[in-house]
Amino acid sequence: MRARALVIALISFAAAAPLAGQRTTSRPQPTPAPVEFFDVHEQAILDLQSAMEAGRVTSRGLVDSYLARIAAYDQAGPRLNAVVLINPRAREEAEARDAERAGGKVRGPLHGIPVLVKDNYDTSDMPTSGGALGLASLQPAADAFQVKKLRDAGAVILGKTTMHELAAGITNISSLTAQTRNPYDLSRVPGGSSGGTGAAIGASFAAAGMGSDTCGSIRIPAANQNMVGLRGTNGLSSRAGVMPLSSTQDIAGPLARSVTDLAIMLDATVGADPADPITSESNGRIPKSYRDGLSAGGLKGARIGVLRTLWGTAPEDDEVAGIMRKALDGFKAQGAEVVDVAVPGLDDLLRDSSVIGDEFKFDLMAYLAKHPNAPVKSLGEIIDRGLHHAELDATFRLRNQPEKRETERYRQAMIKRRAARAAVLATLDELRIDALAYPTLRRKPALIGEAQAGTNCQLSATTGLPAISMPAGFSGDGLPIGLELLGGAWEEAKLLKYAYAWEQASKLRQAPFSTPPLVKGAAPAPVTAGVAIGAATVTFSYDRTTGALRFDATTKTAPTDRVLGLTLQRSDGDKPGPIIAHLLQPNQISSSGTLTLRGRNREDLVGGRLFLHLYTKQTPLGFPRANVALR
Repeated sequence: MRARALVIALISFAAAAPLAGQRTTSRPQPTPAPVEFFDVHEQAILDLQSAMEAGRVTSRGLVDSYLARIAAYDQAGPRLNAVVLINPRAREEAEARDAERAGGKVRGPLHGIPVLVKDNYDTSDMPTSGGALGLASLQPAADAFQVKKLRDAGAVILGKTTMHELAAGITNISSLTAQTRNPYDLSRVPGGSSGGTGAAIGASFAAAGMGSDTCGSIRIPAANQNMVGLRGTNGLSSRAGVMPLSSTQDIAGPLARSVTDLAIMLDATVGADPADPITSESNGRIPKSYRDGLSAGGLKGARIGVLRTLWGTAPEDDEVAGIMRKALDGFKAQGAEVVDVAVPGLDDLLRDSSVIGDEFKFDLMAYLAKHPNAPVKSLGEIIDRGLHHAELDATFRLRNQPEKRETERYRQAMIKRRAARAAVLATLDELRIDALAYPTLRRKPALIGEAQAGTNCQLSATTGLPAISMPAGFSGDGLPIGLELLGGAWEEAKLLKYAYAWEQASKLRQAPFSTPPLVKGAAPAPVTAGVAIGAATVTFSYDRTTGALRFDATTKTAPTDRVLGLTLQRSDGDKPGPIIAHLLQPNQISSSGTLTLRGRNREDLVGGRLFLHLYTKQTPLGFPRANVALR
């Protein structure tokens, strides 16, 4: 069994609970419904705050309710595998916030709100692994700067989320926690490296969460979970206490289900930190409140430049491109001017502009040197001890090769970065463009085990300019697709205003199928159906959290009337639609099995739009169809 401290607290925080920071190896059992169960599914921060103000729930009750969802869906049901650690003091912290509220002190909109943080943020009460088995016991002495700011704002740190090992990829696999799943399609990745945060917040395991972005690691999980995520201007937020991937490219910040929640999290976490000197550039450039600048009419008059060079030209890019076009038509309907633009020489400037391979080895070593209890001290030691996932082996070995940071390749990359930034800013200025638009990913989320193609992460990462990913729509098989807007330096408020206006107009946020509201504190039970057609009968059992449709089919046709097929078919209005699955093959008289329904097929089953059809030798065109009605 993996060393996972999710098991610390899902059953109880009684005397048997482990001490802060301890990881255990036993598996959690489903928790009973909390005494103060409150439905937190898809609840916004301000709605949760209102519920506490009205006395309908306490912060302790919110913690209990989120823990119940984690128990139901993270290592059970769909098994998202998005949470690696539960804070053993979460209930204690929540009770402290409740006591403050009872005494008339409310720190702000995050007071008593449970949030999750990526497992590369230092936390004084939980280990920080960076998703690496070799660092599973690394216990920081202090909180990361942004974690401290969240606590100061009254937030309750509920726990920590899984991540792509050492943030070195975008599919969210690691030697500590293996693979995290996308709650919209359990066969696909959630994106990364902040994929645990993306999956967890998308599944309502907390109100909002924190991630980091070196090349898409906030924006890609946001896109893949139908959420919003912002990579700020370099210097907007402190990286102090965040395990590094590249000191030049790293950014740390929030992901959320709504723009308002994102703005609330930003308001609490941005600002200068002496421990991260680049943040001094934020002085005088951060508004009093990002939330106050949100406006439903914010797109009116905006001039959006469509950066077609990042849309892709392969046939595999076509579906996402179509969704982008439809979304930008929606921008136009909201009063935005949308024009095609090009940044001269951009493709060449972005090529070989990443410095992750130059900096990772050295930045990780410097971080580990600050932690005397770190069980390993370098990337090389992790490799030598085999403490890394096989999928990271080639990447880690390549990134462990540089003997020094300051090479000619590194110098040329830094020159390209400055030139790319200048070229983008010049284009924005000369063409009077407020933001550049392009897909966050040109392809759908990858199937688990496959590489993710089509990332556009490098533009923001190279230029240091802010970019926000927001929902653009859904693919034909029900997968979220993200649209990214990139603006000028320190124009986060403008990007948030555009994203909010689009969110209010489009209403594209849809919760994932696999993590529905709990029923009395537990996952909903499977639903069933019994269907008779001709001489055949079928019993169905459907698990709404996995899309698994179990069936048992039998027929008693006469020997002279053999079965040609018993099929599950979609409705096309009053006419039968295409065959989805065969429950009985020719000449079979009984069969059982499990179908995994995805996208439209799953929606049609729940919506009562799937039917049984029986075809036999004597009725080759089929009996009258029979509806599969779940109950």
